[in-house]
Amino acid sequence: MKVAIIGGGASGMMCATMIARKGHNVTLFEKNEKLGKKIYITGKGRCNVTNATVGDTFLKNVVNGKKFVMGAITRFNSNDTINFFNEVGVPLKIERGNRVFPESDKSSDIISGLEKAMRWAGVEIKLNLEVQNISVENGKIVGLIINGKTEKFDAVVVATGGVTYPATGSTGDGYKFAKSVGHSIIEPVPALCAVRLKNNNECKQIEGLSLKNVKLYAKLDDKIVYQSDVGEMLFTSNGISGPLVLSMSSYINRCDLTKLKIYIDFKPGISEDGLLTRLDRDIVNLKAKQTSSLFEGLLPRSLIQLFAKRLGLKLTEKANQITKEKRKNIAFLLKNYELEPISLENFESSVVTAGGINLKEINPKYMKSKLVDNLYFVGEVLDIDALTGGFNLQLAFSTAVTCASDFKDIKE
Repeated sequence: MKVAIIGGGASGMMCATMIARKGHNVTLFEKNEKLGKKIYITGKGRCNVTNATVGDTFLKNVVNGKKFVMGAITRFNSNDTINFFNEVGVPLKIERGNRVFPESDKSSDIISGLEKAMRWAGVEIKLNLEVQNISVENGKIVGLIINGKTEKFDAVVVATGGVTYPATGSTGDGYKFAKSVGHSIIEPVPALCAVRLKNNNECKQIEGLSLKNVKLYAKLDDKIVYQSDVGEMLFTSNGISGPLVLSMSSYINRCDLTKLKIYIDFKPGISEDGLLTRLDRDIVNLKAKQTSSLFEGLLPRSLIQLFAKRLGLKLTEKANQITKEKRKNIAFLLKNYELEPISLENFESSVVTAGGINLKEINPKYMKSKLVDNLYFVGEVLDIDALTGGFNLQLAFSTAVTCASDFKDIKE
C-alpha cells in the first residue's frame, strides 16, 4: 500500500517505521524544517521517553481514554519502547519514579533514533511541506491535498499532535482534517499546566516559594474532584505550579473554576487533632514568647505573615494569649489552606492537550476511523492524555504501533 503519515513527531515517526517495516511504501510529511521539534523540548531537553511501568500501574496514570488505550499499551508497552531504542543505538536509563531517559540526557538522541529507524525501514521523509487537507471520495481515502493538488495514497495516518507548544508546529491541523470528513472534536483544553490564582498580590509576596511534603486537593460544590499524594509545589508570580499542580490541572481542566476551591495540606502526616495537641504543647513551652515563634516550626518563614493575616493574629502578641478557639483555627488552616483559582495557564505553556478526536468515532483495535475507510489517528490528536512521567510519549508510541498492526506484512 501507499501510505501517508502526516506529522513528524513521536507517534508519526514510530507509525511510519512500523508500517514501512512490513514492506509498504510510506511517506511522512512534516511541515517544519526538522523532525521531532516537540520531542526536543520535552523533559527540559532530556526527553522522558517512557515510564517503566506496565498494565494497571500504567493505566492509573492515564487521565482520559483509559479504557480506549488498554489494548494499545498491552500491544506495545514501555519494555517494548526501551527495546526499540536499544535496537536503534539509543541506550536508556531509569530514574526516580520509573522515568526513562536517554543515557546521554539528550532529547536529540531520541529524535535521531526515530529518524534512523525510519530511514532503515525505507520511509520517504518530506520536510517543509504542509498538507492542506485529506481527500476522501465515497467514504474512502483518496489521498492528500498538497499545494492545491491531490496526491494519491491508499491510507492516511494523522499524527499531528494537539495544540500545546504551537511554536513546535502543534497548531490543531489534525482537528481540521478530522472535521472535514465528519469527525467530531472534544474541545481541547490545557493539561499538565500551572494554575493562576485570583489573589495576585499574595502570590507576588511568596513568589518562588517551594513547598515539599504537602498535599493538594480541589473541591467543586463541596465535592472533592482531585486529591494528591504527598509531593512538591511552588508559588509563581500569578499562581501555583510544580508536580502536584501539573497533575491536578489534568483533573480540573473541565471544571467551572469560578466554583472550584483548591486547598493545601501543609501537614499531611498529622491529623487536625494531632496538630491541636502539638500547638497546645508548643504554646506551653513558648510561654510569653511572640506568636511568630509558634509558626517557625510549622511553616516556611515567607508564608508566616500571610498565614497569620488570614487568622487575624498579630505575630507580636504573646503565644500563651492565643485562645483555644484560635488554636483550632490554626490547626484547621494548616490542613485546609484555601486558594482561589481564576484560570489554567494557556496552551503555550501546557505540557499536553486534553481533548481531541472523539474516541467514540475511532476503532481502538487499530486506531482506525469508523467514518472513513483507511483513515487513522494516533497520538495526542486523539482525546487521550496522561500524567507526567513519560506516560504521554508512551501513549504516542503505543497508539502508533497499534495503528501499524492493521497493515499486512508483505515482505518476502
